Amino acid sequence: MELPRTYNAAVDLVERNLAAGRGAKPAFVDDSGTTTYAQLAERVDRAANALRGLGIKREQRIAIAMLDSADWVALFLGAIKAGIVPVALNTLLTPADYEYQLNDSRARALFISLALQKSFDGMQAKCPHLKYVVNDAQLKDLLQTADAKAEPAATLRDEICFWLYSSGSTGAPKGTVHLHSHLIATADLYAKPVLGIRESDTVFSAAKLFFAYGLGNSLTFPLAAGATTILMAERPTPDSVFKRLVDRKPTIFYGVPTLYAAMLASPNFPKKEQLALRVCTSAGEALPPEILKRFTERTGAELLDGIGSTEMLHIFLSNRPGDVRAGTTGKPVPGYQLRLVDDAGDPVTKPGELGELQISGPTSAIMYWNQREKTKNTFQGPWTRSGDKYSLDKDGYFVYGGRSDDMLKVSGIYVSPAEVEAALVSHDSVLEAAVVGAEDENKLVKPKAFVVLKPGKSGNEELKVQLQQHVKDKLAPYKYPRWIQFLNELPKTATGKIQRFKLR
Repeated sequence: MELPRTYNAAVDLVERNLAAGRGAKPAFVDDSGTTTYAQLAERVDRAANALRGLGIKREQRIAIAMLDSADWVALFLGAIKAGIVPVALNTLLTPADYEYQLNDSRARALFISLALQKSFDGMQAKCPHLKYVVNDAQLKDLLQTADAKAEPAATLRDEICFWLYSSGSTGAPKGTVHLHSHLIATADLYAKPVLGIRESDTVFSAAKLFFAYGLGNSLTFPLAAGATTILMAERPTPDSVFKRLVDRKPTIFYGVPTLYAAMLASPNFPKKEQLALRVCTSAGEALPPEILKRFTERTGAELLDGIGSTEMLHIFLSNRPGDVRAGTTGKPVPGYQLRLVDDAGDPVTKPGELGELQISGPTSAIMYWNQREKTKNTFQGPWTRSGDKYSLDKDGYFVYGGRSDDMLKVSGIYVSPAEVEAALVSHDSVLEAAVVGAEDENKLVKPKAFVVLKPGKSGNEELKVQLQQHVKDKLAPYKYPRWIQFLNELPKTATGKIQRFKLR
């Protein structure tokens, strides 16, 4: 990829659409209406001027904790245009989480949705660097009164552009620092050649803008291609997603395995003829083959399983349209190199042998803010450690084996929790499953499963035996769960990842 040294990501993503004559085309359709590309360009400029008017200086941080809307996009890009660094905050966190992240980032201004106000009451008194707290109604006033034309900051492609906080299942989240060049790189390397996004597409992401996954899905990719984005403020339940799929007719939908499973379990799943989908994506956790198969049958759209991370910004390993291999995460995205290494750091090359996945590519974050040791542990020269275990099949497709710290050694052999979970989820009664290691009476580690059943199903000893046999029928016998516990729901992070440490 060739980018000029002086480069501003917001200018590129917005002005390419005006230059292509898309000013009157809808860029975003949110819960309050439609924003055209010309209107977006003006709001981005107004946001840049509003931030400067508040006295926010270049390279200082602002925090955004707002529900998805066109104003979120305008504020994020307006900050970048002004050389100010937006920090996207998860809207599902606790007041203590927000206090930590605001103090860690030293954000000068915080922008919130009125619906989230309770989580931020009294926050300024706890955050000495925080000068302003602005709700979304006040933001509209700020945008309305700010000048409609803004001069862009003469930023560089290698300059700090924005932060995202990692959603690790243990420990405090880490401020993950990305550059101006990273946004367009994800679009040019994944969205266009792999996903195949084009100007005629309408896209809808269940993952929100504050996720690395959602940021690419709903902001970077459609702006890079000149497509139209549907934004939704409410939580992505099956019914809220179905409503947008039917009413707005998106051609690309981005989801996560947990949501796909819940959608398939819903009696309200739309008929194929009510949908306009041509391709869908899945990320965040491994996609069980059974869910992929059933979703494709119900919609007629290919479902591409991939993996990305906050550290790499978006998907670097993915299945392709016309080349979907169920049970795998596909092959490397162009522009990224992948390798598997063993515990000693030596290459793993044999088909079926597990190793830690490491990635080299142009979108790797430069650091975790003020966390030197964790930075050194994750970002090692050109390689970024994923913390995920993978193997290669005989055809060169990558097969997920679980997180490095989730792997089980049963009878001296590694067992992937993801593999056992996928087998359990393929049973008609199971909605979700999580597998961890537990000790038997001899202090030997064996798989234990926590299972959430589909509506109308009840857990009993007979079903436990059935599920154990079901796994034995699908996998090597030593992998079956020795214990099964039924739960109403699995503990998850705010980003929807299963917190296996709580189950352990």
